[in-house]
Amino acid sequence: MQEDRKDDEYVYVKVTKVGFADPHGAEGVLVLTAEDGRSFPMSAFSGEVAEYIARFQRGDRVSVPSVYKMIAELADSQSIFLTEVEVYERGNVLRADLYFSRRGSSLILRNYRASDSIALATYYDVPIKMKKKLFDKLASQV
Repeated sequence: MQEDRKDDEYVYVKVTKVGFADPHGAEGVLVLTAEDGRSFPMSAFSGEVAEYIARFQRGDRVSVPSVYKMIAELADSQSIFLTEVEVYERGNVLRADLYFSRRGSSLILRNYRASDSIALATYYDVPIKMKKKLFDKLASQV
């Protein structure tokens, strides 16, 4: 029983590096790092998403119009706020759930691309979490 509880623990990660997997910038790559310093690379997403994540990390949210800014404006107009993103594995692909809150209620958007969800988390500067068991598995493959 204690073992099951341990598997349900979460690890909070941050994007510590972002760049490209190829010289043309077609494929993005980022590194997710936990508080204990362990990390793993995530790739197989568009270079455009990597560019947005890098901009958001620098605090630039408006110089280039983006779908992330559009989502933020829609959410803000309805007083809905992103509170955290949970990355998980579905098959061999990383997916994510986005947790929003609103006065007196909450909303969860499920099964979105992890890269887009991480970009939105970076835009909002909200926590990104993963199940400890998944993080341990991915970090050990590095």
